[in-house]
Amino acid sequence: MTARERARRALAKRLARRPRYRGPSINRVIPNILTMLGLCAGMLAVRYAFENRFDMAAALIVVAAIIDGLDGRIARLLKGTSNFGAEFDSLSDFLSFGVAPALVLYLWSMQSVGHLFFLPCLMYAVALALRLARFNASLLDDPAAPRPAKPLFAVNFFTGVPAPAAAGLVMFPLFAALAFQTWGLTGMAAALRHPVFVAIVLVVVGLLAVSRLPTWSGKRIRLKAQQVLPLMLSVLAYATLLVTEPWAALALGSALYMGVVVASSLAYRRLHREWVASHPQPDAAG
Repeated sequence: MTARERARRALAKRLARRPRYRGPSINRVIPNILTMLGLCAGMLAVRYAFENRFDMAAALIVVAAIIDGLDGRIARLLKGTSNFGAEFDSLSDFLSFGVAPALVLYLWSMQSVGHLFFLPCLMYAVALALRLARFNASLLDDPAAPRPAKPLFAVNFFTGVPAPAAAGLVMFPLFAALAFQTWGLTGMAAALRHPVFVAIVLVVVGLLAVSRLPTWSGKRIRLKAQQVLPLMLSVLAYATLLVTEPWAALALGSALYMGVVVASSLAYRRLHREWVASHPQPDAAG
């Protein structure tokens, strides 16, 4: 036996005696750490709202939305998805996109006009909770159970407005008011801060979130070759606006997404009509 072989055997014996640790791998922990940071961002947003630092509160809700968009993708990339991570993500979403925006808007606009205006905040938060509960329940459905036939294009659509997008929509008055304040247009900022307008936004967005309105998921959208360059230039223009006028860019993003919600609903109806026409139902009498 050569010296190299003896050294190799000795190393193998030492490795065999080394204790093996049981527990989750680092791949499963990293996405949960990101989810925890998103939850902390939502809590910090509420804290800054109590301190009347509404710009920081709005920025932290945006940070929570960015983290929420990353943690799931990183979990799938690292093959670190788990039931715990899915439940933790839903709880974090409820706090960051349901409770935090409602409290921030209440403290910003409606705190001084009476307790009745807290009702729209409750309605929005409950609507987000119901939407997340419906989504979690759909994940637990028995795949072997019979289901009504769905067209293939339905996988490209969410049911209702997703929680992060709902937070972006409901924060539109604050985003736009901060932009107008930056430009010195205090009258427009005060109009956007009116409690009635903010209450209407909270109720409408809450209904959109809990509704069955189809909205584009954006995960499987394919582009034509001639659409790539305009898209890249549009992203560049928006990134430039985001750097120079962040509040205006966020308000514009909220308004554009509202247009996307309307367009996706119309597109779903058109696709559904075409699918029904090409898949006639069998005659029940036959």
